[in-house]
Amino acid sequence: MRHLPALAAAALLVACGGGNTEPAVDPPGRELQPDTRLLEAGAAVIQDKPPIEALNSYLDGFHFYSGHMDAQMEAHHYCSVLNDDVIQCVIYDGNVAEARIMGVEYIIGAELFAGLPEEEKKLWHSHVYEVKSGSLVAPGLPDVAEYALMEKLVGTYGKTWHTWHTDQDLELPYGVPQLMMAFTADGQADEGMLDTRDQRLGVDRAEKRRQRADIPAPQVDPGADAWQHGEAYQIPDPTGHVHHPEAAQAGGEGPDRNADSDGTGGQGGQREDSPQRER
Repeated sequence: MRHLPALAAAALLVACGGGNTEPAVDPPGRELQPDTRLLEAGAAVIQDKPPIEALNSYLDGFHFYSGHMDAQMEAHHYCSVLNDDVIQCVIYDGNVAEARIMGVEYIIGAELFAGLPEEEKKLWHSHVYEVKSGSLVAPGLPDVAEYALMEKLVGTYGKTWHTWHTDQDLELPYGVPQLMMAFTADGQADEGMLDTRDQRLGVDRAEKRRQRADIPAPQVDPGADAWQHGEAYQIPDPTGHVHHPEAAQAGGEGPDRNADSDGTGGQGGQREDSPQRER
């Protein structure tokens, strides 16, 4: 996974690109007061924010709840490259200033992943299908730069936790973090969710698949994507919230506020009665 820092620098040269994605929920609370706005404006001018400024790469893709493939959503990743083998991303439910932080994803190269304990590997997902299918995109990057970036990402692995489940219309970050996974084959992701994202961001997924056809697909470590082997790890939620499609439907906001699945798709996904390990 070489030359990622240079690619991240290239990302700074272009705008976000595509259309805006508004946040999925409006949290309760009072309107910003004048004194709060003044403090915010002052802090923006006076304070340095190196960790925030380092989030200079934007990736857009899709996740599902480990153990519940029908519960799917779009995820906007803003990432910083720590070194040639480690990337860290903050995940939002949109790409505007008001977007809500949904969680985090850590991305590591294949060599680092191979050295992980076998039990640890079960928490990680592969990126081969996301890259090769064209579902993972870098909005705003020229095709040449995006292709080079995808060449570096195709053999990496991600570990993702969502902490604010705005895809289920939760107006505050209720419950406990949930482990997320990524799709590994056609027919798993809801086509309506994919098409909605593509239209909004101006993405031609079929063309991207064609462009990336010659990117070598590395062999996926058998320890990753454990849900495919009936070992879908998940944290039981002591608050009683159930992260199923039915919960996502309860809010009734509709999928267009952000691309998410209403449970009508997910063909080929793991059945909810299939074996899983919830700890």
